[in-house]
Amino acid sequence: MSDRTAARLRVGHALTVTETGLAFVQDARRRGDVCRPLDWIPEIYHPLGSGEAVIPDALLYYRHGAEGDQDGTMLQAFVEVDRATTGPERLAAKIHAYARLHQYVPAPPPGARHRPAIQEPAREDWQRRYPLFPRLLFVLDGTGPAGIETRISALGAAARDVALAGSLRQVPALAAPMTDLLQHGPAAPVWRPVHNPDHRVGWMHSRHP
Repeated sequence: MSDRTAARLRVGHALTVTETGLAFVQDARRRGDVCRPLDWIPEIYHPLGSGEAVIPDALLYYRHGAEGDQDGTMLQAFVEVDRATTGPERLAAKIHAYARLHQYVPAPPPGARHRPAIQEPAREDWQRRYPLFPRLLFVLDGTGPAGIETRISALGAAARDVALAGSLRQVPALAAPMTDLLQHGPAAPVWRPVHNPDHRVGWMHSRHP
């Protein structure tokens, strides 16, 4: 792949990620919810140890309910925008990466094991940042209906891996075509749970897939 082609793909991806964020912001405004441009945060680094990391295309903060509404709910989601520039297996591998993030416990600093003071039990690194593990939203673009089905099937096959069953059992993992988000809005029931792709749900549905 030439540098010019790679640069064009990066720019196209960045534009689609921005378009996705605007769709959530505009949809929240129509619904009376709260999601501002700064609630769409691109590429936050989440370490997995040994120099590896999960870096979602964006982290979404979304308040379901008007600001100041005591009954409102703050939701968070990791958003991955896929433009079909790589094979479906590469997309499906991201499910495994998020399962590793869900399980990852940082190693104690050198010497910490020998300190006599009582220490807090080790916990997963994501719990330092989030009250609940964010939902996983896969936005699919750059391919037709057949390609969408192939990529959702690949995500579903990865999610059925027994190694992921415990890690992501209570984390909704949803996929939707970009065209549906733009036509109907992200809050519409255009999302397909990767565990059960025959269903259509809103992305704010129950945490139990």
